[in-house]
Amino acid sequence: MRASVTAATESASARLRRVRRCDGKLLLELEVTRGLAEAPPATPVAALRALRALSLRGVVRALERAADDDEVAGLIAHTSGEIGFAPAAELRAAVDRFRDSGKRTAAWAETFGEMGPGNSAYHLASAFEEIWLQPTGDLGLVGVTASAVFVRGTFDKLGVQTQIGQRHEYKAAANTFLETDLTAPHREMLEALVGSITDGIVRDVASARGMTEEAVRHAVDRAPLSAQEALEGGFVDHLGYRDELYRTLREELTERDAEPRLRFVERYEQPGGPVARLTGGAHLPQAVRRRRGVVAVVGAHGPIHLGRSGGPHSVLGHSAGADTVTAALRSAGRDDHVRAIVLRIDSPGGSAVASDAIRRAVLEVRAGGTPVVASMASLAASGGYFIAMPCARVFASPGTLTGSIGVLGGKQVVSNTLERIGITRGTVSAGRYADMFSTDRPFDEEEWARVEGWLDRIYEDFTSKAAHDRDLPLERLRELARGRVWTGAQAAEHGLIDSLGGLSAAADAACELAGTDRFDVEVRPWPRPSPLAMLHPPENSEAPAAAAATPGVELLGEGVGPVDRLLTLISARAGLPVHGALTVPWRIVLR
Repeated sequence: MRASVTAATESASARLRRVRRCDGKLLLELEVTRGLAEAPPATPVAALRALRALSLRGVVRALERAADDDEVAGLIAHTSGEIGFAPAAELRAAVDRFRDSGKRTAAWAETFGEMGPGNSAYHLASAFEEIWLQPTGDLGLVGVTASAVFVRGTFDKLGVQTQIGQRHEYKAAANTFLETDLTAPHREMLEALVGSITDGIVRDVASARGMTEEAVRHAVDRAPLSAQEALEGGFVDHLGYRDELYRTLREELTERDAEPRLRFVERYEQPGGPVARLTGGAHLPQAVRRRRGVVAVVGAHGPIHLGRSGGPHSVLGHSAGADTVTAALRSAGRDDHVRAIVLRIDSPGGSAVASDAIRRAVLEVRAGGTPVVASMASLAASGGYFIAMPCARVFASPGTLTGSIGVLGGKQVVSNTLERIGITRGTVSAGRYADMFSTDRPFDEEEWARVEGWLDRIYEDFTSKAAHDRDLPLERLRELARGRVWTGAQAAEHGLIDSLGGLSAAADAACELAGTDRFDVEVRPWPRPSPLAMLHPPENSEAPAAAAATPGVELLGEGVGPVDRLLTLISARAGLPVHGALTVPWRIVLR
């Protein structure tokens, strides 16, 4: 009997503790170490996998809402992992707005780089009110580095002959196969890129930590620093472990109110839980979903190509099919509830004609009265810049890689390589140039002249349209073109973009152009069909379902042989563009 009374008493006590905890405010948790997704799921399977995913867009939206929510007391972020310089800048801006509301913020990390760089992780952490570092950790604020891979020696040994033309000296893709080291223009461009990004990090850290830029640069040249050196230098506020930070914040916030409740940012951002994520809001009554205006966020993620997004083109990740992107733009432009459109771009470029089709759709929507603003993510170069430049306003983060106004094209001749391993091919043709792009033989002089003429024509089209769209004199635009990649900060200085800022800033500008208040609209991906809706084929090219990606299946007429597929994969990994002439010239690895 005594045991049952004791158990009942303990049960009542536990219930009282739970009630007390429920009365406490929320302490949001952000686990940056899990990585951040830029693109929303494009297929039913991807949507299911994304139920527990952390998206950059969702985190920013959640922090904006939490800043005005009296039930939210603060934010703790685990910032050990590197996330990229452009996403870090967008998150810093969101944290700054959250801090402006007077709420508590703290970042913690086991280490900012373990035997490696921790630049973007610390850059993000510096936006928080307090930084905690594990006593055994390091501060890897070592500065930014960029590298390029050259496979000329390997291809020579394999017997691969490369024939690629480019416009112009900064469009350095062919260097990967024709050179064994950086050319002077290639080196000049990379040095300018890493210098620009490092300068931005130094300025931000100095401002956030109350230091001089000289002091931060001195630390960069001495890094990596031990935890104790980071504390003594003023780069972190406390040396301690996760449990110590959580206990400290709980005690501090409990003095003002009941014990705070922990909640992941992504769970706060989606109060409807998994159902809301799975249905994209389709489970809600139509009156609820449509009582507010919409700023439609249309995504262009991955290489740009003809046809629909996904399918064989997405073997290396997301892809931006012109049919899919233009259908989304048209659908949003026709919808009475859409006040404005933000074209969110994270793309190295690709097909020139596909990029031009998307540009035309942007101009068509704008002519119909719907403002379109471009928001560049980590990468919006070459064809990615081509589709941004006709927008009414163009935004980029300081660390975004953009520009690359240039063109390249050609082929690799692999017949000698295949013969060495016993593979031969027989070919028959009807037509003078039917096998012009065959990888079995080089271009002859007449064919190469045609390739050069094609490159000149596309380059002239690109530069003239860029000058028109950006309202720059053609000669000035040509000086900024030549295939050169710029950071967002550099692009803003040269007039290639309008402003520095992330998706939130672009949405604000879109609302301003539409003459509507940001608080009167919902900023959301467009279209946002449920996974079930993705399974139904579109009725016509104007239907909202036409803006959905094609599932990852090989379509009739798009199949390639195993040798060509292998060459495509190898070329893509090595940095050779495989999706078209307007592609960023090489895979830039920034750390």
